[in-house]
Amino acid sequence: MLSIKEITKDNVRLCFEFDSKTISLWSAKQWTEELKKKSVKVFKLSLLNEVIGICAIELVIDEAQINYFSVNKKFRRKGFGTHLMRYLIKICEELNIKKLILEVSETNYAAKNFYNHFQFFTVGIRKKYYKDGSDALLKEKTLIKK
Repeated sequence: MLSIKEITKDNVRLCFEFDSKTISLWSAKQWTEELKKKSVKVFKLSLLNEVIGICAIELVIDEAQINYFSVNKKFRRKGFGTHLMRYLIKICEELNIKKLILEVSETNYAAKNFYNHFQFFTVGIRKKYYKDGSDALLKEKTLIKK
C-alpha cells in the first residue's frame, strides 16, 4: 500500500539514511536543523513499510521552497515521484501557497524534465553553484486556487 505521511523532528535518522542511499545532499546535522524549523514540512512516501521518497518544503508567507525531493533509484520512472509531487502541490494549495520554488543542477536532466512536466519554469541561474562547477537553475511554479 502506498502512503504519504508527514515526518517529525524525531525522524532525523530515517531522513539521513534515505538521503545517504539516494542523492547524499545533507549531513545528519543538516537534517537535524531542517527538521527543527517550524516553517519546514517533510513528507515521506512509503510503499508497504519501505520509505521510497522524501520531500521537504519550507513555507515563507505565501510561498514554499522545495529544499529536498528524492525518490529511491529503483522506484524512479514508475510514477512514484509524480504521486509525491501531486500530493505536495495539493498540500500547498490547501495552505494557500501561491508559488513553489526550487533549484536544480543544469546537468540533472531527469530532474529538469520532471519539474518541467509540472510546469516549473526557469526564472534565474546561480552560476557555478554546485561543487562540480555546474549552475543551479532557479525554477518556479505558480499555483492556481481551485
